[in-house]
Amino acid sequence: MQNKYLFQSPRLGFRTWTNNDLPDLIMMNSDPVVMEYFPKTLDEKECADLLLRLQMQYDKNGYTYYATELLETGEFLGFIGLAYQEYKSEFTPATDIGWRLKKSAWGKGYATEGALQCLEYAFQNLKLERIMSTCPIANIKSEQVMKKIGMEKKGEFDHPGLSEYPYIEKCVWYEIENS
Repeated sequence: MQNKYLFQSPRLGFRTWTNNDLPDLIMMNSDPVVMEYFPKTLDEKECADLLLRLQMQYDKNGYTYYATELLETGEFLGFIGLAYQEYKSEFTPATDIGWRLKKSAWGKGYATEGALQCLEYAFQNLKLERIMSTCPIANIKSEQVMKKIGMEKKGEFDHPGLSEYPYIEKCVWYEIENS
């Protein structure tokens, strides 16, 4: 069973997506608490589209926001990983590190543990030079993860993809370089 993972951290397994992940993705993305800092919750079709995009990102780039499971039980926790971003900003195009976990997985250090492992994988295996991360200014928990994994705040910006959502449009931008 362990060979299904591309890589692991002490508690987490990171893998590519399968169509069997759709029910878990729907459950996570339809939770208004999980999606507080996003424009809206996602319905079944939007989750199916997201799943396809995540699969295509992996096929194209060799990385994605990985399906993340608890090694001990195989429970789906959400995603942690990497995505190539091309929206218009002073720091893109660039590879982003991001995470979204179901609410029951919050507060256990999984986002930090997983992000650190993804950074190591990005720098050692994928040979990426620079990783960035963004989140709405109000999303203090995500910003804390960025700090914990050694990223440096570079500034604030108005996210061009969120211009219709003024309550989350203003974002922070962090970076870390391969040392």
